[in-house]
Amino acid sequence: MIKCVAIDDEPIALNIIQEYCKRYGDIDLQCFTSPIEGMKYIRDNTPDIVFLDIELNSHNGIELVKDIPKETCVVFTTAYSQYALDGFNVDAVDFLHKPIFYQRFEHAMQKAEMWGKAKGGKVKRRDTITLKVEYKNVVVDVDDISYVEARDNYVKVYRVGSPALISQITMKEMEVLLPSDRFIRIHRSFIVSLNAIEKFSNRQIFLKNHNRHIPVGRTYTEAFNSLTNLFKPSVNN
Repeated sequence: MIKCVAIDDEPIALNIIQEYCKRYGDIDLQCFTSPIEGMKYIRDNTPDIVFLDIELNSHNGIELVKDIPKETCVVFTTAYSQYALDGFNVDAVDFLHKPIFYQRFEHAMQKAEMWGKAKGGKVKRRDTITLKVEYKNVVVDVDDISYVEARDNYVKVYRVGSPALISQITMKEMEVLLPSDRFIRIHRSFIVSLNAIEKFSNRQIFLKNHNRHIPVGRTYTEAFNSLTNLFKPSVNN
């Protein structure tokens, strides 16, 4: 679960972030209208992500960032676009301009997760991911995913014991969402779960509970070599 804090002196703005967090899924959100109380909570608990308004009644969000732990990701929220440059100058990951729409919030969360991966991972990988399927958001248990296949501008997510899902998301975005220690991309069109692998050769991977094999792309030999090290007893030449 991703631990988040939102500080904003407008209760309506906090309600919107709270609703978006529920919609995104697997987020523990703490909201504060008081910057003093919010900053105390941040210092005591070191959340993964902070949504911080810039123009607060008694404080300036740009100044407050100096007291936020460096391992915490900061996303600014404000109605004043002229603050955007100031926000990025203090290493904010994203800048959400009010009124905030869900698509932009979702994009900011994905950027925060990428930031966490690059920083060595304070933003924790979740046991679930949320995918847009047709007009709905579907929460998917990561352990249920066997492999992901690219389909033009979509991906098809194959699951154990459940129907496959088709979602309008890129393979690169899927790589960001899935835990890198449990999934591996071995072809431009395929990401596979390590737990789903039954056996493999230097050209293809065979999956448990699926009557098909996955080809190993030539440009993914480094990933394949790491796979070989993980499964040395099972390698078939």
